Amino acid sequence: MNMPILAPAAVLVAWSLLMLIWMASTRLPALAKLKLPAEKSRGGRGSDLDGVLPAEIQWKAHNYNHLMEQPTIFYALVMILALGGYSQIDVMLAWAYVALRVAHSLWQAVVNTIPVRLSLFTLYSVVLVAMAVRALMVTL
Repeated sequence: MNMPILAPAAVLVAWSLLMLIWMASTRLPALAKLKLPAEKSRGGRGSDLDGVLPAEIQWKAHNYNHLMEQPTIFYALVMILALGGYSQIDVMLAWAYVALRVAHSLWQAVVNTIPVRLSLFTLYSVVLVAMAVRALMVTL
């Protein structure tokens, strides 16, 4: 079964996993350099490393966390559209969302200035709202 609406979701999953690898490959060596005693490394969370690891390393972790948040709505919308019926417009919106999320990831992981991040956030949020409206039209 060929369903073009699912491809953007699959790409975003793959991108999220790439961000996980990027995060781990920068964070783990930085942690090793700290040589924290075992009792100080128990029960912590990734956010506890803010202020401990360099900000540039934590940016990747922050972005990975972001990829686990709003995109869950995207995945649900893709499934609703895949099951309820979708058009080429829906596929284009899904690809736009993914492209903007990847751009956001790269920006946040490398440069991380707020005005550009906010602009990208706003753009992909608008795309998500459009997808939600389309999903409502298909299901109601």
